[in-house]
Amino acid sequence: MGIGTMLKANKALKLQKNGEKKEAIRLYEEAISEGMNEARYLLPYALLLVRDGQFQKAKEFLVSHQKMNMTQEQRIDLYVYYSVCCLRLNQLDKGIDVLEQQVRKTETGLIYQTLGYLYVEKYDLKNKPAFEAAAPAEEENAEENAEGEKELTPEEAWEAGKEKAKAFILKSVDYDDEDSICLDNMAQWLYRVEDDRAGAKEWFDKAIAIKDSQIDTLYFLSRYDEEAGDKAAALEKLEKAAEGRFSPLNYCTKDMVSAEIARLKGDA
Repeated sequence: MGIGTMLKANKALKLQKNGEKKEAIRLYEEAISEGMNEARYLLPYALLLVRDGQFQKAKEFLVSHQKMNMTQEQRIDLYVYYSVCCLRLNQLDKGIDVLEQQVRKTETGLIYQTLGYLYVEKYDLKNKPAFEAAAPAEEENAEENAEGEKELTPEEAWEAGKEKAKAFILKSVDYDDEDSICLDNMAQWLYRVEDDRAGAKEWFDKAIAIKDSQIDTLYFLSRYDEEAGDKAAALEKLEKAAEGRFSPLNYCTKDMVSAEIARLKGDA
C-alpha cells in the first residue's frame, strides 16, 4: 500500500469525523481499491455505510473482511456493526446469534448495549403474533425432538426466550449501572415488552439523569408528559431529541420525532 493510498484513508477518516459522508465514502473506496486493508480504516468505513443506511453493502463488506488482522476490540466492533445490519435487513435472529456467541467469550459495554436493544426489538409485544404464527408445525417439531425432549408450544418458546433476554438486560445494568443506553434498554423492555409503564418510567428517569440528550429516552418520556396533559414538556423533549444524532439503533427516527412535534403543535 503506497503513501498516496494511506493519505486518502487518513483524509477519509477526517472527513467522516467532520460529517462529510459522501466524500469520505468516495475516498475510502478509492483507498480500498488500491489495496488498503487496515482495520483502523476499514471499520470506520463500514460504520459510515451503516450510518448511511447502506445495510446490505455494509453487511457484505463486513463478512468479506472478517478475517483481517484486528484487535479484540475491533473484532467486537465488526460483530456489532454486522448485527445492526441484520436488524435493519429483517434478519434479527442472525444478529442476536452473532452477539450471543461473542458475549460467551467476553463481556463489554458495547455488546451489552447492542444485544440488549436487539432483545427489546425481538420481544416487543407487537411481534408476538407473528412469532407464534411462524412457529414450526407440530410434526416438524416431533422429528427434531426425537430424543424425547419436552415439546415447547409457541407460547412457551416465546416466554422462555423472553426470560433469557430479560436476564441478560438485568445483567447489563448490573455490569454498569451508569450506562445510559443499558438503562434505556431496561426501560424500553418494561415499556414495550412487559407493558409496565410505571416501572419503565423509573428506568427512563435514571437514564435521562445520566445523559439528558439521549434520543429514545427523551421520546418515551415525552409520551408520559403528553399522557399527563403537559404538551409543553412533551414538545420540549421532542425538540431536544430532534437535534440529536440518530442511529440505526434508535427506536425512533428523525421523521417520527418530527411528525410528533408537528402533531403536538397542531400542524399535522
